[in-house]
Amino acid sequence: MKVPFATFQLMHEEIKEEIKEKFDAVYSKGWFIQGEEVAKFEEEFAFFCGARYCIGCGNGLDALYLILRAMDIGSGDEVIIPANTFIATALAVSYTGATPILVDPKLSTFNINPDSIEDKITKRTKAIIAVHLYGQAADMNAINEIAKKHHLKVLEDCAQAHGALYYGKKVGTLGDAAGFSFYPGKNLGALGDAGAIVTNDKTIAMKVRMLGNYGSSKKYEHVYKGNNSRLDEIQAGFLRIKLKTIEKWTKDRQETARIYLEHINNSQIVLPYVCEQQTHVWHIFALRCESRDRLEKYLNDNGIGTTKHYPKPIHLHQAYQDMDFSQYAYPIAETISATEISIPMYYGMQDIARDYVIEMINRY
Repeated sequence: MKVPFATFQLMHEEIKEEIKEKFDAVYSKGWFIQGEEVAKFEEEFAFFCGARYCIGCGNGLDALYLILRAMDIGSGDEVIIPANTFIATALAVSYTGATPILVDPKLSTFNINPDSIEDKITKRTKAIIAVHLYGQAADMNAINEIAKKHHLKVLEDCAQAHGALYYGKKVGTLGDAAGFSFYPGKNLGALGDAGAIVTNDKTIAMKVRMLGNYGSSKKYEHVYKGNNSRLDEIQAGFLRIKLKTIEKWTKDRQETARIYLEHINNSQIVLPYVCEQQTHVWHIFALRCESRDRLEKYLNDNGIGTTKHYPKPIHLHQAYQDMDFSQYAYPIAETISATEISIPMYYGMQDIARDYVIEMINRY
């Protein structure tokens, strides 16, 4: 039996006609940048998150970068990030001229360990980026308490956590501002690259919008040295269609996760931990196994798609060797990189597919 790691087939089949109609409508209107679809999506996504402002942009990396720029973070500054995030989190900091400062995660949740943050704070520290990895929120109460004590900004990297709850509040509203990715594989994905910034801070919202539009709010008048990072009309229209159905799709993923957690029973497998007072949206279902590479081959040989999130932590990438990170500097991040394996998780997964994945893992 073949079980893909992910597929959009059922999801996209359900909305196929709406997508076609939306494309025709935008195409016929002939307005492709900063039009009605973007304005409506920004309003609807802000409402979905429970935030005052949403500003569309080109992708999730741009979202984080624009927020940092709006906070006047740049050369000589430091920004704390988790050591096991996707490299985009670090790149956003680097693009401003600031330095990413890595902190090991908790092994249980994969998210940044608040107990390790204060040791990394210096007089140059300006912000903390809390990544809600795999679909579960970081420990925002602890992070915000540290930030308040040291007068730091808090950014949320929500690229994998659309709709996740933390003590009843949706991610995106738990810090000063948040960046979202709508890469096609996300729980809320466009049909191309797209992203957004969400915030309750009017000043940040206004500056982010200008920075993403060449530093301008009025044509040919440029206040900042900005970028071209704008959500286009077509993708905004597609996202509006998908946003109407994301809760249904999320519940389906949560049901798959519930079945996995209930029925995977193998002493060699460490199942993901779900924190109390949180709602996990399961962008990724991440297992850990000491013999991860052997497990990966076994599952692939039996037709089960897998991937690794992520096979190399930030400090071991060639791109960051100029920072002179040493191996074993972040042992928890390295342990996760060496043992994590992501198994199939997607909307519309059939019982027969779930049962097969569980059976093969339990046989391992």
